[in-house]
Amino acid sequence: MKNKFHLIIAISILSVFPLSSIAGATIAIQKCMLCHGKPGFKKVEETGKVKELYVNLSTIEKSVHKKKTCTDCHADVVEIPHKQIPQKVKCIRCHFKGNPDGAPQSDKYLEYQESIHGRAVKSGNRKAPICQDCHGNHDSKHTKDVLSKVHKSNVAKTCGGCHIDIYAQYITSIHGKALLLEHRIEAPNCTDCHGEHKILEHTDPKSMVNPVNIVKTCSHCHNSVEIVGKYGIETSQVSTYEHSFHGIAVKFGSKTVANCASCHGKHNIAPSEDPSSPVNIKNIPSTCGQPNCHPGANINYAKGKMHVNPKSKQSGIIYYVAFFFKYLTLLTIIALIAHIILDLNRRSKEWREQKKKI
Repeated sequence: MKNKFHLIIAISILSVFPLSSIAGATIAIQKCMLCHGKPGFKKVEETGKVKELYVNLSTIEKSVHKKKTCTDCHADVVEIPHKQIPQKVKCIRCHFKGNPDGAPQSDKYLEYQESIHGRAVKSGNRKAPICQDCHGNHDSKHTKDVLSKVHKSNVAKTCGGCHIDIYAQYITSIHGKALLLEHRIEAPNCTDCHGEHKILEHTDPKSMVNPVNIVKTCSHCHNSVEIVGKYGIETSQVSTYEHSFHGIAVKFGSKTVANCASCHGKHNIAPSEDPSSPVNIKNIPSTCGQPNCHPGANINYAKGKMHVNPKSKQSGIIYYVAFFFKYLTLLTIIALIAHIILDLNRRSKEWREQKKKI
């Protein structure tokens, strides 16, 4: 009873003074913690949803915002008790290029506004993620902190909070296992393929996972000796694909020709020896035989070598045929040039002889 009396007196005194008139960050935070520092402090909304209002001060002290006061973010809170329900924090107050607050100098907030998530928020979708859903609220940490929700090892789990079905596929894929189980930090997570703040629909030509951009997105890792080469993964698949019929068609803007994801899958990519993999030898006929590709594909489609490199002896007869025609073409060109030179020489002699007769 005595503690309640003291709390009422404190709130009554503090309500006379707006928060902006209190000097010192510590005092400002202590004011807020009179209520929000009480474990179990919460509010039951009209819908029956329970909204937690308790804030652990130690959580803030370990965050990237430890030097900030509550009202630096909750700028619409100007008095205690609150006459109006505080609005959602708008991170753009500090996170913009040229800000004087010490926040990262970037336009990532503007990129977010143009993303599929940002546009969903603008349209009134209350389930669409905002900054706090991905980066955290009072526990927001630096991206390189292993406890951060957006640390590379945690991104998939964070995205999985909304995209749970895709998350379930990813964690069982070759990429998910490499990153989450084998701790290979080079393995791709959601943002490596879809982007970070500027995530766009796959139908958008600017999207990293649009059919015309898939090869470029996958090539970032699979064409790099530094990333996949050190794990014994070949990097020649990219160049062999680019020189194939499919790859050339993509360069000319085809949106229906097979790309990396068409054959290997998307979130559930598995190694070729895995029976569930679309490129497992038993599954190749059905993979190639998709309605928009080669309907009626049979077992013969699985007999040929994929990603053929005619410059490698591992390609078998294709290597020797390519070798033969390479030098046949070269010798033909040399012979043609020699023939032209000899013919010009003969014509020159005939012209000189005719000139002497005249």
